[in-house]
Amino acid sequence: MNKLLMLKIKLLLLLLITLFNSCSDKESLNQVDKLNLDLLNSYNNVFDSGRKLMSIPKGLHELELHNVSQEILFIAVHGNNSRGYEWIYPLNTINNSNNLISFFRWNDNSCFNSSIKLLDNSIKDKLKKYKNIEKVILFGHSYGGILTASLMDQWKSEIFLEVHTIAAPLKGLNNEVINCSYSTPIRVPNNSHLYEWRTIHELDGAFKNLEYDPQNVKILGSNVKRLPEKYKKNRLGHNWSLSWVADYLIKKQQ
Repeated sequence: MNKLLMLKIKLLLLLLITLFNSCSDKESLNQVDKLNLDLLNSYNNVFDSGRKLMSIPKGLHELELHNVSQEILFIAVHGNNSRGYEWIYPLNTINNSNNLISFFRWNDNSCFNSSIKLLDNSIKDKLKKYKNIEKVILFGHSYGGILTASLMDQWKSEIFLEVHTIAAPLKGLNNEVINCSYSTPIRVPNNSHLYEWRTIHELDGAFKNLEYDPQNVKILGSNVKRLPEKYKKNRLGHNWSLSWVADYLIKKQQ
C-alpha cells in the first residue's frame, strides 16, 4: 500500500512540474510575441516599423523586458497623426541598460484630458510593480508635448519627473484652448524638470504657416533650447527634431 501511495505521489508531482513548465513556456512565448524594439528593428524600413508601432492598442506599452538594473521609466508620447517612423531611431538611441523604454499610444484625435488620466494611472501601476524605478522621463512630441506638460502640471508622486517637450505647441492651438480647456503651465512644480526643445518656426512644417510660433511660452523654471537649422544635412523640421534631441542627450552623457 505504501509503495502504491508513493508511486501516486511521484506521478502527481511529475504532472505538476509538467504543467508548470508548460505555463512558463507559454508566458515566455507571449513575451516574445509582444511588440518590442527588436521586432521593430527587424523590418526593412522605418516606415514599416512605424506602422507596426502605431498599430498597438491604446495604453502604455513596454518595448523591452524589465530588469532590476533599470532605474528609469522612459515613456515616449507621440503627436497628432503620427506615423510612428520618427520614433524608431530616437528610441534605439536613447535605450540603455539603465532605462525601461516604453511607448504611450493614445487617442490624439480628441482632447487629451482622458489620456492624461490614462497615462498617469499607467505610470502609477508601473511604479507599484517595479520598486527599483527612481525616475520617470516623458518624451512628448508635438501634441504629445501638450499632454506631457499637462501631466507634469499635476504631478504628485515622490518619484522625480523629467519632461522633454519637443516641437510642442505649448502655447496651445485654437482647438486645444477652446475645446479642451487647455492652459499653458505657469511654472515647473517641485520634484520635476522641464526641457523645451523648440524648432525654428519657419522650418517646421507643422507651424510655419501660422502667424505666430506656438512653441514660444514662458514657464517659470523651464529649460529652453532652440534647435539648429539642419540635422545631418537635412532641414531640421518637425519630425527630425526627435532624432536631434536624442543624439544631443547621448553626446551630453558621454
